[in-house]
Amino acid sequence: MPLRYLLLSLLLGLFLLPAPGLGQVRYTLSGYVRGTETGEALPGATVAVPALALGATTDDKGFYTLSVPAGTQQIVVSFIGYQNQTQALNLTRNQRLNFSLLSASNTLGEVIVEGAGTLQEKLQTTQMSVEHLTTREAKLLPALFGEVDLLKTLQLKPGVQNGGEGTSGLFVRGGSADQNLFLVDEAVVYNPSHLFGLFSVFNPDAVQSVDLYKGGFPAQYGGRLSSVVDVKMRPGNAEKFTTSGGLGLISSRLTLEGPLPNRKGSWLVSGRRTYFDVFTRQINKFNEGKEDYNPIPNYYFYDLNAKGNYQLGAKDNLFVTGYLGHDVFGFNSLNGFNFDFSWGNTVGSVRWNHVFNKRLYMNTTASFTRYDYNISNGLDQFSFNLTSDIRDFALRTDFDYAYNDRHAVKFGASVTDHHFGTGRLKAGSTDGSINFGSDITYRGQEAGLYASDNFKASDKLQLEYGLRLSGFQSGSDQYAGLEPRAAARYSLTPKISLKANYALMYQYVHLVTNSGASLPTDIWYPSRLSVKPQRSQQVAAGVSFLLGDGAYLLTNEAYYKWAQRQIDFRDGAQLFVNPDLDAEFLFGKGWAYGNEVYLEKKTGRTTGWIGYTLSWTKRRFPPQNGTTGINNGNTFYPNYDRRHNLTVVVLHQLSPRLNLTGSFVFTSGQATTLPLGRFVFQDVFGSNASAVPVYPQRNTYRLAPYNRLDLGLVYKLRPLRQGGESDLTFSVYNAYNRRNPYFVYFDQVKDKETDQVLNYRARQVSLFPVIPSVTYNFKF
Repeated sequence: MPLRYLLLSLLLGLFLLPAPGLGQVRYTLSGYVRGTETGEALPGATVAVPALALGATTDDKGFYTLSVPAGTQQIVVSFIGYQNQTQALNLTRNQRLNFSLLSASNTLGEVIVEGAGTLQEKLQTTQMSVEHLTTREAKLLPALFGEVDLLKTLQLKPGVQNGGEGTSGLFVRGGSADQNLFLVDEAVVYNPSHLFGLFSVFNPDAVQSVDLYKGGFPAQYGGRLSSVVDVKMRPGNAEKFTTSGGLGLISSRLTLEGPLPNRKGSWLVSGRRTYFDVFTRQINKFNEGKEDYNPIPNYYFYDLNAKGNYQLGAKDNLFVTGYLGHDVFGFNSLNGFNFDFSWGNTVGSVRWNHVFNKRLYMNTTASFTRYDYNISNGLDQFSFNLTSDIRDFALRTDFDYAYNDRHAVKFGASVTDHHFGTGRLKAGSTDGSINFGSDITYRGQEAGLYASDNFKASDKLQLEYGLRLSGFQSGSDQYAGLEPRAAARYSLTPKISLKANYALMYQYVHLVTNSGASLPTDIWYPSRLSVKPQRSQQVAAGVSFLLGDGAYLLTNEAYYKWAQRQIDFRDGAQLFVNPDLDAEFLFGKGWAYGNEVYLEKKTGRTTGWIGYTLSWTKRRFPPQNGTTGINNGNTFYPNYDRRHNLTVVVLHQLSPRLNLTGSFVFTSGQATTLPLGRFVFQDVFGSNASAVPVYPQRNTYRLAPYNRLDLGLVYKLRPLRQGGESDLTFSVYNAYNRRNPYFVYFDQVKDKETDQVLNYRARQVSLFPVIPSVTYNFKF
């Protein structure tokens, strides 16, 4: 049966659901839940009728819908960090009811907000393999140089590995870094990193929440294999004008926000900039003219976030989001050699939210994304400029339909027009007598159509199933894939739930990167000719326990992922300005499996979590295209494979004004390839001897295990004038000064008298020692 008919059958099946029971009259209660002080939406807040064991959670816009029997009912609205609100309501018709919650008092458990709701609510949802984080939580944790980083905080969750010391790349359940889909208000971000991967592009002052999907992907997400990182920006304070920001060791940030005229909406503008370059320029200027002085490169990054929302009418809201961020690296030597490198993201989206009735509402989003990098090099007589970029124009529409209290239907469609600039080169002499260049570009169109249903079959059993039809076209090359999704939750008891999920994913765009380069050299490339889309399947099953009268949630999840058409490159591949880049690819298979144990506590003066992951990740690239493949076609462990990963995070409130935080990380050592030995090679005259290393199979060695303890102290200062607030955040990164391996090289050991090489000694390079920092944060 053709794919379009399969999807049509699914859509019809979702709409032709059994009619609600006729024996009891029910009405629909819907509306928004917001915070009183700021007017911002509260995603994940709970609207419940406890007497009837009915409830619903708000979506990322703060909207809820709930089917309730007629009559007088007691409605309870709750959200961690806010005071519960209870209201008696006599339902005689469908009704729209908005709630505004007050912030709670100063207990740590209430300061840390989790949009997924209480632990009890997490136990009762079908979702598993999902991590939720808010800025309030991240800001309490110690950070490198005092710079709060949301992606680094996600690395403290089970199933998420980092790419090495000081990096913010995510490797989720055995997937590579380019297999993660990063979204900011539904617009794609292609490179989420600043400072060569040390920090992410997400300014915490402008972010409301982050959801990380490691598996069981809802049908509305597609285009990547390993994870979805869905970032929601704050809409701004709808009640009053406020200013907030912070001064740190390496950067400063400032956020302005407030209501629009006539209280029709709100706006927010937030900026951040580092000032490495301010100091390096002064140092270079001071040493200018000194013999043998090597200038320090200038480096800085900045980002600017903006968001606004406007109420067009009682049923219509308009949201506008913008992001601009760039990294700039420059080096000018004394001998006339100049090198400049920059990369950055530009993102914009416009979203229209329309409520058709009490059961159906729609979100339509138009977005633009561009990621580009530029490398330029210059000598006295010659210069060149190399650029690459990817630009997307996207349109998507999503519908939410609350058929009744048992069925919540989602369906929608999306289309993206990709523009790939895989290599633009301009080079020539400085006098203009010699000039040459090259420009290699491609286009591709990606589309998706999906439908899903969250079905509460009984009080014990809940199902979520969906289907996504995706396709891609680049020139005359066309690909399509059917992506089923399924998840289930069964409650053995009110405190024990069993969960399972399955997802099939396709990825149509691929990241070409030179792993041997010291600078990022990213090229995004479409599926075309022999480069077929990557594909993966994942199954996961787990059990969740609510312990200690609901104060603790213990989960255990096991997963297995298998992937086809994984991409790597032949040895000596030419990745730049290559019109036949397809010939440089190698294709293989991948496997990843493991077990994740997670214990969390969200209430009381002491909160936090403990996570442990036992996992295996494998790859195999057989001989092909006249090559021996990779590792002679044998299975190997990629360098981001980690056998053990333990994280412990503790947040404790010492007093109403003083919070103590700490995090501990332990992981198995990174897989790497080191030489078994060396043999001596000489010319025919027995001179010019050189030692040639002999390498075993790929990644057969492990570096030393990685472990680190970070400590933090947040001291809330006395209130500022006019109701403002401020705090000092003290952090100690790598508190016991562990010298974790960054990489290993070999040094020659020579005889002091003859200068003859006797042997080679392995040397470890470490990146960060113990680093204390302090940040001043303010809001008024």
